Amino acid sequence: MTKNVAIIGAGFSGAVIAHQLAKAGYQVEVFESRSHIAGNCHSERDAETNVMVHIYGPHIFHTDNERVWKFVNEFSEFKPYVNRVKAITNNRVYTLPINLLTINQFFNKTLRPAEAQEFLAEQGDKTIENPVTFEDQALRFVGRDLYEAFFKTYTVKQWGLDPTELPASILKRLPVRFNYDDNYFSHKYQGMPKDGYTAIVEKILDVPGITVHLNTPFKPEQKSDYAHVFYSGPIDAWFGHREGRLPYRTLDFEVHRDQGDYQGNAVINYCDNAQRYTRITEHKHFSPWEQHEGTVCYFEYSRQCEEGDTPYYPIRLARDKVQLEKYVNLANDEPNVTFIGRLGTYRYLDMDVTIDEALKTADKFLECANEKAQMPAFVINPLG
Repeated sequence: MTKNVAIIGAGFSGAVIAHQLAKAGYQVEVFESRSHIAGNCHSERDAETNVMVHIYGPHIFHTDNERVWKFVNEFSEFKPYVNRVKAITNNRVYTLPINLLTINQFFNKTLRPAEAQEFLAEQGDKTIENPVTFEDQALRFVGRDLYEAFFKTYTVKQWGLDPTELPASILKRLPVRFNYDDNYFSHKYQGMPKDGYTAIVEKILDVPGITVHLNTPFKPEQKSDYAHVFYSGPIDAWFGHREGRLPYRTLDFEVHRDQGDYQGNAVINYCDNAQRYTRITEHKHFSPWEQHEGTVCYFEYSRQCEEGDTPYYPIRLARDKVQLEKYVNLANDEPNVTFIGRLGTYRYLDMDVTIDEALKTADKFLECANEKAQMPAFVINPLG
């Protein structure tokens, strides 16, 4: 096999595959339509305050995957960081995820763990035996009061859909704890890269054999110039949206700069309709080992993604799966192209999963090359 490969997108998916293949002797060209690498994980110093800003919204690294943790630590020192989210609803501040403190504060009680578990079970709607929708799951799981205070309106603002239109599986990912643990994640490894995410991707791409082209879109007809193409852009865009546009949510950020400490925490969710924004993130709190007199806050607004917007979250309703299946069939008939990452597989992926799948994709490609076998369009089935 000719050892020249094109990778579309310089986020974690593309960069990790480029790194692995270049180390194996391939000549890799990375095409990035934006003016920077690292995709939506791109971070940079704010010119006015010197705060490290997560340009496309906050990214907190968390994983149980030993291989992934070892891999990223080759390229950066990770500083300890615990994501402790607060939520404001009805003019009161609570801690998320819902835990013993949240329950006791909200219901004005002093319940012990077993008592709280029994109490919350009583709040749940037992007439809902098989939850189908987000609302069903919430009502059965935490009851109407907590559902309406923390989830109902926030979900409408975030997804632009009524909770009765969303699948129950979304809420299954949200934990309820019957202790005072307010760590938003429960993974073994959690942290923030000392010098930001873009510095990691720069080092991942700093391997002989890799050439990066910024501000350079890649057209499908260019694929004939390469032995193989790895594509991390939107799968529907590769096929010219011939089956229609897959729906995404996008984010708008209103940037606020000030002096001192604006909100005292990195992330505060706004769970009612008193504000249009879903949350405020104060970026200097993502780097608590640094000291800054100034501060940078992002007021975050979610809306439907339109042409020209940056896609963030695939919606993946049942009706979207039919449309996605058509694109998957087209992809499976597309020789020498593998679709990767969040956009290429139309799935919501955390950073650690993205890196893990990229490593596995590179492994699979090298295996196929060794066996002179055809590389599949997907290493992970988007319909699974």
